Amino acid sequence: MDLKIQTQNVHAQTIEKLREAILAGVFKPGEKLVEADLCERLGISRSSVREALRHLAAEKLVNIVPNRGPFIAHISLEEAQQIYHVRAMLEGEACYLFAAHVDDAALAEMRAALADFERAVKKGDAMARLASTARFYQVILAGCGNKVIAEMLAGLIARVNFLRARSMSQPGRSRHSLAELQQIYGALEARDARSARAAAVNHVLKASEAARDAFEESQAA
Repeated sequence: MDLKIQTQNVHAQTIEKLREAILAGVFKPGEKLVEADLCERLGISRSSVREALRHLAAEKLVNIVPNRGPFIAHISLEEAQQIYHVRAMLEGEACYLFAAHVDDAALAEMRAALADFERAVKKGDAMARLASTARFYQVILAGCGNKVIAEMLAGLIARVNFLRARSMSQPGRSRHSLAELQQIYGALEARDARSARAAAVNHVLKASEAARDAFEESQAA
């Protein structure tokens, strides 16, 4: 994976490149990050690397241990299940609320995101899957009429994406995920608030099950 940084917007690019590398599994949970190595791979200064690592620590993707340095965060199965629990409540409610506000423009954006997701599934492009899923939910959160839900999920988004990458690594999971997102879309298109909530909760529960299987397989390996 090429991590080289362009000369403009160094700070934002560094964060984005390192975040993508973590989500793509280039760096493993618990792995120590060596600043000199990151400087060489990214082609930037140590101060830029440190600033980016502090940002990723705020997102809880990196742990900075005093006198030991930065490590890739490890999300335990218990913590993962708690995140999925919160996601089910918040995303279910967001979909319920959004059903009363959804319009043709929003539906068109969601269809475009689903089409991109389907293409990403066919290509096996993990990062494109994450990006299109994020776009799908951004439409819902922007239009649900409750900014607090969006703010609360924003605090979880990095760890949610980490878990999404893990759950979608399970064979066949991405295709099931596509079908579940299409169910959410169908309920919203019908302006059926209760079905939209149920579909959103079901999607999170299925993702939780896939993530649990991935955790168990990694522990058995």
